[in-house]
Amino acid sequence: MKIRLQADADLKHAIVAGTLRRAASLDFRRAEAVPLEGLDDSTVLALAAEDGRVLVSHDVNTMEWHFREFIQKQTSPGLVLIPQKRVGIGQAIEGLVLLWEVLDAADLENRVCSLPSLVIY
Repeated sequence: MKIRLQADADLKHAIVAGTLRRAASLDFRRAEAVPLEGLDDSTVLALAAEDGRVLVSHDVNTMEWHFREFIQKQTSPGLVLIPQKRVGIGQAIEGLVLLWEVLDAADLENRVCSLPSLVIY
C-alpha cells in the first residue's frame, strides 16, 4: 500500500500544493482539513496515526522526541522531518514524491525519515 501523508500545521503550504501538482494521485491531506492548528504534538501524531498517515513536519526541534514517546505506546505510520533552513521547497517536493514512489506504507512504520538525505531511522 502506498504511503499517505498528513501535513503538520507548520508545513509550508507550497510544499503540499507542489507535491500534489507533481504527483496528483498522492494522498496528501492538508493541516486545515483536520484542523491541526494549536494542537500539541502528541495529539497531531495521534490524529495522523488514526487515519494511517505519515506526518510531514518542519518541527525538527520537538516532533521527533514526541514521536519516540508516541511509538512506545502505539504504532505510527511514520514521520517525515523537513528542516526549513536547509531544505528548499523544490527539494522537499522532490523528496516527498520520491518517498511516495518507492516506499510502501510498511517501510516507514514507526520510523523517521529526514529530508533532504532520505535517511530512514
